[in-house]
Amino acid sequence: MSDFSCVITAGGENGGSEGPDALRASVASVLGQSLRGSEAVVVLAARADGPTRTAARALADSSPDRVRLIHPDPAARTTGALRNAGLDAATGRYVLVLTPGERLHRHACRNLWQAGERSRADLVAGRWSRTTEEGGKEQEPPWQGELYARSRTVARFADAPQLVVRDALVTGFCLRREAARRHGLRYEEDLAHGEILFGPLAAAAVGRIALVRRLIVTGRAVPDRARDLAALVEAHRRVAATLDAHGLPALREERERAFVRDHLVPLARSFPRLPAARRTRVAATAARVLTAPVPPELPPLERVAATLLARGDAEGVLTAAYALSRPATVCAPVTVATGEGGRVEWDDRCPVDVTELGHQYRVFGGARLMNRLTRCTAEEGRLLLEGRLVLPTHLTPDAPFTATLEFRARGGARAVAFPVDDVRHDGNGVTWGARADVTRLLRPLGVRDTAWDARLIVEAGGVRSVSDLFGPQDLVEGTAVRFAARPRLGRLAGDTWEPYITLKDHLALRLTARRRPARTTRRLVRYATHFRPARKAKLLARALRKRLDRYRSRSFKATTYNTWLTRLPVRRGSVVFESHMGRCYGDSPRALHEEIRRQGVKLRSTWSYDTSPAGFPDDARLVRRWSWRYLWALARAEFWVDNQGFPQHLRKPARTTYLQTWHGSAYKRMGFDETRVRLQNAPQRERLQQAVHRFDHFLVRSEHDVATLARAYRLPEDRLLRTGYPRNDALVAERTRTESEGRLPRPPLAGALGIDDHKKVVLYAPTFRGGPAAGGKQARRRLLLDVRQFAERFGDSYTLLVRAHYLEAARLPLCPPGTVIDVSRHHDVSELLALADVLVTDYSSIMFDFALLDRPVLLYAPDLDTYAAERGSYFDLREKAPGPVTATQEELFAELAELKKSDIRHASHRAAFAAEFGAYDRGDAARQVVAAVFSRPGASRITDHHDRGAGR
Repeated sequence: MSDFSCVITAGGENGGSEGPDALRASVASVLGQSLRGSEAVVVLAARADGPTRTAARALADSSPDRVRLIHPDPAARTTGALRNAGLDAATGRYVLVLTPGERLHRHACRNLWQAGERSRADLVAGRWSRTTEEGGKEQEPPWQGELYARSRTVARFADAPQLVVRDALVTGFCLRREAARRHGLRYEEDLAHGEILFGPLAAAAVGRIALVRRLIVTGRAVPDRARDLAALVEAHRRVAATLDAHGLPALREERERAFVRDHLVPLARSFPRLPAARRTRVAATAARVLTAPVPPELPPLERVAATLLARGDAEGVLTAAYALSRPATVCAPVTVATGEGGRVEWDDRCPVDVTELGHQYRVFGGARLMNRLTRCTAEEGRLLLEGRLVLPTHLTPDAPFTATLEFRARGGARAVAFPVDDVRHDGNGVTWGARADVTRLLRPLGVRDTAWDARLIVEAGGVRSVSDLFGPQDLVEGTAVRFAARPRLGRLAGDTWEPYITLKDHLALRLTARRRPARTTRRLVRYATHFRPARKAKLLARALRKRLDRYRSRSFKATTYNTWLTRLPVRRGSVVFESHMGRCYGDSPRALHEEIRRQGVKLRSTWSYDTSPAGFPDDARLVRRWSWRYLWALARAEFWVDNQGFPQHLRKPARTTYLQTWHGSAYKRMGFDETRVRLQNAPQRERLQQAVHRFDHFLVRSEHDVATLARAYRLPEDRLLRTGYPRNDALVAERTRTESEGRLPRPPLAGALGIDDHKKVVLYAPTFRGGPAAGGKQARRRLLLDVRQFAERFGDSYTLLVRAHYLEAARLPLCPPGTVIDVSRHHDVSELLALADVLVTDYSSIMFDFALLDRPVLLYAPDLDTYAAERGSYFDLREKAPGPVTATQEELFAELAELKKSDIRHASHRAAFAAEFGAYDRGDAARQVVAAVFSRPGASRITDHHDRGAGR
């Protein structure tokens, strides 16, 4: 008896597109298992085609001891019947079923077997991946991350609800063979996608289930939802009935929502790629089989798509598909109910509430409008285009419309405009038609401008609205619409214009070669660029680029800097400033820079920037981070000043003084106190220690910083400057001003942001919760606070400023004007703190600074216990918080609604908080630091030398 029997069926009636190559790939993955006691049980249907039969016999003949070929009863025609035959023929301790084309990871059977033996579970499941519809890349379903976050054993399937809420058990799991026979587990032979039902049935029957976080199966095909919609719906219904039978109505409701998101929404998204006739057939099938009500908890666009599918509205689903891929575009003539805060509905035929999309706040010219192309043909040698621009009533300007059709070269600036003579407003849209003589007027060069995108410019009352022309793929395919082309390089570069629909569903023209001279020229060009000497030249050019890229790499620059540039003599009086790794001009480095200017200390100031120099001071030399000029400036600087850390790989020259201002007091554990750092290997910890050892001065604002930050980074006492943070001098001055003069007038920033004087300002500044995205880009994350609900409840009296962490970017929905403003790109957070009347945060160090203003602080920390346990903290936040700690959004809103009472109740806590954590913030930190570090006779004799530039 083998340890594992892997059942693979071939030739079933409802098995999808199987073939000999898929069968060979699956069997090869079984034979390649590191657990040698695994066998492949190939169940060959009587109706299998010749190549599949030949492949199955060859596999069995090549490995007779590990590949068994089973010929079931000829009556077994469906995939479910073949799988049942395979279960009957299996002899292994565990049995696993694969669809042809699915491949086992090399250690899949070993991982499953070990988990089953260790846990004594009858069902063992692991992760699987599937080939995406776009590009055929492997991708795991996103919901698997939570389900398989860690290996574990559950007593019943309800303890891991995602197993049955999602189609988690369609593959990638095994059953103890004895348990499968004891419980009589069989595939439904009349069900095309029986694997959807078999997994939940098995999970409900066996009891103990082991979950393995390892990848088990790759290569699963995405189902053809347009073809198999009826079968998918039937399988889903039977799973839902199983959940009802086990008394789990809540899981059934979750599965209803998951089915819409996993199957119906992707089906709707595929509509632009389907021919019109097939769209109609699929919509009719959907209307017949989708009888259950659409779950109301779905996001609005998903609810619209599912509703229109259930109604069989093919054109409506096509519109919803465009909206799903472009949620910020107005794709339907939405109707807005009269009155303030009125309900917004998709359209008259589908009155689904889409208020949260924010279309009611858009205006003509600022809104993206869907422009559906309805006709694309040739007429009298010209390109005839007709379409309709969606224009809801509330967006319609009170002025006549004019329009221009424009073709713009892709990747270039050239554009050619054509007049649109036929423009009509028809109530909730603009119907238009244009005839473009592309042969005469569209004259490309013919080399790099072979693709031109079309767009329509509609103007009314001096306001322009620009929109691409969208259409399904079959609008142009097969129509043979072509026009002669006249490239500037001659007809050898191309001779024909062909309209086509791009992968992003909008109309474009491409220059093609259809006549013999142009085709011959293109073949010659291709030969000249692909024959052996050309290929060698390309390889040489690629190698040269690779070598140049190496010289531009950070590792090469760091090596050059540490080996050679640090030997350069120090330029007396030169200082390099950096704030948050060059992402902004702000914080304590900015305060010190401005104090140095105010005192007239003669220093050569250099600021580093990460991506753009916008917003940085004009009177300083600017260098891009990690450029050669940046490294040169660091190597020759007498002073380094930053609040985060200059690159760890760069050594500090011996004669350079490094002032580390730091960026906030610590609630969460930092440095060598972090569990993450403790788990690092010795070389990693040593690199951190060497980076910290570069600090000559480290600013602290209280003895709490000494006990936490200084100890966590192992800083000696003689390197600590008990001055407070220079950035907080402005906050101390602001508190003094407001106590003597009042809050009005507000700082100039209020006017720049358009904040009304009668509104209070709430600053929402959550902490950093992850690492930066790949390529150094900011990671876009969804906020824990629902800012749309905030705007609905408090928009009349409050303006919410959202300040994401500088390593992250917030995703904000569209809200009423003046209610929510994203200030994440504002350089200096101290200016925002001075403007704010209330601070809402979670664990961010910004609360330590804001407490100096003696203004209300509300802590919104729904995951406080989890965060404190995972990251670690230096004190109990609930005990020492400067304001109420809320766990839910309703609690937060309740505190905000009774802000005066909350302010009075927590005033003493806030004062104690500021006294403990900001004892050294007295308003003169910048002056003290300049006096202690920069105001030396050697520095004062240096004259200014400013060279503004951007290093590369």
